[in-house]
Amino acid sequence: MGNLLKVLTCTDLEQEPNFFLDFENAQPTEAEREVWDQVDVVLKDAKGILDELQAYKGAGQEIREAIQNPNDEALQEQAWAAVVPLVGKLKKFYEFSQRLEAALHSLLGALTSETYNDPTQHLEREQALAKQFAEILHFTLRFDELKMTNPAIQNDFSYYRRTLSRMRINNVPAEGENEVNNELANRISLFYADATPMLKTLSDGTTKFVSENKNLPIENTTDCLSTMASVCKVMLETPEYRSRFTSEETVSFCLRVMVGVIILYDYVHPVGAFAKSSKIDMKGCIKVLKDQPPNSVEGLLNALRYTTKHLNDDSTNKAIKSMLQ
Repeated sequence: MGNLLKVLTCTDLEQEPNFFLDFENAQPTEAEREVWDQVDVVLKDAKGILDELQAYKGAGQEIREAIQNPNDEALQEQAWAAVVPLVGKLKKFYEFSQRLEAALHSLLGALTSETYNDPTQHLEREQALAKQFAEILHFTLRFDELKMTNPAIQNDFSYYRRTLSRMRINNVPAEGENEVNNELANRISLFYADATPMLKTLSDGTTKFVSENKNLPIENTTDCLSTMASVCKVMLETPEYRSRFTSEETVSFCLRVMVGVIILYDYVHPVGAFAKSSKIDMKGCIKVLKDQPPNSVEGLLNALRYTTKHLNDDSTNKAIKSMLQ
């Protein structure tokens, strides 16, 4: 019960969830342990994946030289030798997205179950699981930011596929083929073709979770997301909560999670995050973002501008659109 923190009375008319979600120290209770352990195995690898992606340089030069000198066999071999290990990395990132989706399913199963009456109770009493959910969102936004600024990824992969099909036509044995067969190559290609592949994996995974659990009202899932967004917003704008963060990194973690959960809600909820009936206080969330030092949140504001689904719908409040202009 250590991290069960006192709920303060709400003064807000909409009864926003008002409690401190301990992103820094939440530890699993016995009831959370089984799911927590499953998800922890996946999250342990997340940092390594981000480090590898950040260090991904690509084989641009080797590919260019090979394409400019099509008859130079040595250059063709150099380019192929440079690309094959990179494709191994891209395959690893893709496979990690599948593991992440499975982890998300486990967490959603726990956080939307009928154990508690409402999402606020779930998040407050299952803080360690809420923290893991937040860590998945944090990883997802960071992965997609890095991927978006690295055109080498798609160039390397399409060169790999073109070269592979040429080798097949010419019956040349390709030692890289056992890495990625054709069917897997198609799936990986689709994954990287998306501007924000991890986010798409999460939103597809959440939608799939909702459709597979027909006995569970969709609101259980969307309310879990909107409550998470509200908790982050309230913690960021309430000095007594914010002062409990021991590091500035927790502030940026909280901001990123708030944005991730808004985007997820916007994909999964039938009318999205920007509609009048949305349970997320979008104006309040954008205001919290805009109250931060501008250089620290531009990427997050861009994520709301360019990776949400419903922002440009006619039903979106004009004031919200202009706040994000």
